[in-house]
Amino acid sequence: MALVAAIAALFLAEPCDFGIHAMNVFVQGVGLVAPGLSAWEQAQTVLPGIMPYVASELPRINPAVLPAELRRRAGEHIRIAVAVASQAVAHAAVDPTRLASVFASSESDGLVTHQICESVVQNPPLVSPTRFHNSVANAAAGYWSMAVGAMSASTSIAGFDGSFSVGLIEACCQVLTSAKPILLVVHDCPMPEPLQSVRPLVASFAVALVLAPQPLSTAIKKLGLSFVTSETKETPMTDSGLETLRRGNPAARALPFLKGLLGTKEETIVLPYLGAQRLQVVISLCG
Repeated sequence: MALVAAIAALFLAEPCDFGIHAMNVFVQGVGLVAPGLSAWEQAQTVLPGIMPYVASELPRINPAVLPAELRRRAGEHIRIAVAVASQAVAHAAVDPTRLASVFASSESDGLVTHQICESVVQNPPLVSPTRFHNSVANAAAGYWSMAVGAMSASTSIAGFDGSFSVGLIEACCQVLTSAKPILLVVHDCPMPEPLQSVRPLVASFAVALVLAPQPLSTAIKKLGLSFVTSETKETPMTDSGLETLRRGNPAARALPFLKGLLGTKEETIVLPYLGAQRLQVVISLCG
């Protein structure tokens, strides 16, 4: 982690121009699960405004890559993470067994946390072993690794409302230091009361990216990252429904970034990060 932090400080150092031109990371594949956005293919017409956004309720997600036994044990938080990871890997046409991964979540599985809290105040205070292993921050990464047989390293990370930015920085730094593709998965789900009142999330949202150091045949866009201060405003969504979703789930802060991937020219997106900093992402064509 100390090495990654040092690399991040180097590649995201001010002035911004240094970070933008020094970081060459390419988006190879995308996965998406959200209300009204069941997959990246649908998002390609909705995010640019070609088709209207309708915030329909998410159906139960049952990713085929999860064996039946694992699927029965996994809650929504895990299932949507595995689903978007599967979409992104298929889109990028890469072998998931060889991909290292970064999983980012603001709150991990709040439902399981709630259920464990209920269990420990009962007499006797018995906690289900399945709930316990699903409660840890790297549960989704573990289920993904078991589902596809991934043997490479995996990192699980959190950054409150800046979790997408934190995950993106971590993944990009690992791409640069390893010179290998990596899978990034960012996911969050609403929690039951009373946790929901303390940390309200409007809906479930998950996004996955396959990032690579070279522009392979499936490359979508090239990324450059840099830090800016809080005086630079976050990039909003112009559609009111999508903006409500963006503001209502930390993982959904990725929506302007995803929209930027669909542009025909270079775009600059500003995302929430930590404290007084924002993450500026320059999205440009691969050529």
